[in-house]
Amino acid sequence: MGDIEGSSNAAHGALHMKSEAIEATEHAEKTGLLGRIFGSLSASATTEEQEEQQDAVSEVQPHGMINLRRMRVEDVAIPSAEIVAVPVTIESDDLVQVFRDSGFTRVPVYEGTLDTPLGFAHLKDFALTHGFNCGAEPFNLREMLRPLLFVPPSMPIGVLLAKMQAERRHMALVIDEYGGVDGLVTIEDLIEQVIGEIEDEHDTGEDQTWFREKSGCYIAQARTPLDEFEAEIGQSLTNHDDVDEEEIDTLGGLVFMLSGRVPARGEVIVHPDGPEFEIMDADPRRIKRLRVLVPNAAE
Repeated sequence: MGDIEGSSNAAHGALHMKSEAIEATEHAEKTGLLGRIFGSLSASATTEEQEEQQDAVSEVQPHGMINLRRMRVEDVAIPSAEIVAVPVTIESDDLVQVFRDSGFTRVPVYEGTLDTPLGFAHLKDFALTHGFNCGAEPFNLREMLRPLLFVPPSMPIGVLLAKMQAERRHMALVIDEYGGVDGLVTIEDLIEQVIGEIEDEHDTGEDQTWFREKSGCYIAQARTPLDEFEAEIGQSLTNHDDVDEEEIDTLGGLVFMLSGRVPARGEVIVHPDGPEFEIMDADPRRIKRLRVLVPNAAE
């Protein structure tokens, strides 16, 4: 009898250990980056008590995870004026040039205007079907289109991130109340709000914070040292009553001081001495990237 009970207890213990091992494995599988993100989303509060508990632990949560609940699509979307898109009637050679110039692998396709989007063209589909020399296969962009995701500007970015992951979409168009296209957001834009800026092969290097787009026009990161940029353009940007050079040392700081706030994407801030700063990328907390127009820039 004792032997039977001992065997039963041993078997029960073995099963319990196996169950714990399975649970540990499943937990490990869920604790990857996206697993932690979506786990956080699934734990969203539905009662006042849960909201109070979340506020109590918010101080120990990564700030980016809080962004998933607090930020909306409109906070991170690229404005419609900056969307690189092509008409469905575009020729194959012109489409290749758009891919080359933009560096993007996905481009929205529209009929007539951007407010009538049809889908998006993927560089991989084009290359596999036609190659970059556009062979004998007849070119029909409409047949290559992939479906787009359409979202309202008020959607929390955490909800959109979960939706894009579930539907395996990498791009979404933001639609306003009148049905027009208000902006574009990618899954990379959303993930950057959690883990920070993602640098890829198309971003400038760590030491190169600006480059000249054309004569008198520069694309610069907001963290560009002000003194280095002044040396590049051969002009002082702090020699003015409205600017205190003792308080700023970056281009982003200069633009913030000139405007008195964090300007939105698409805004143009004019320096008293002539240069213009177009906000290319920003969120509610900081400026990220600028286009600087300098009328009298040194060659």
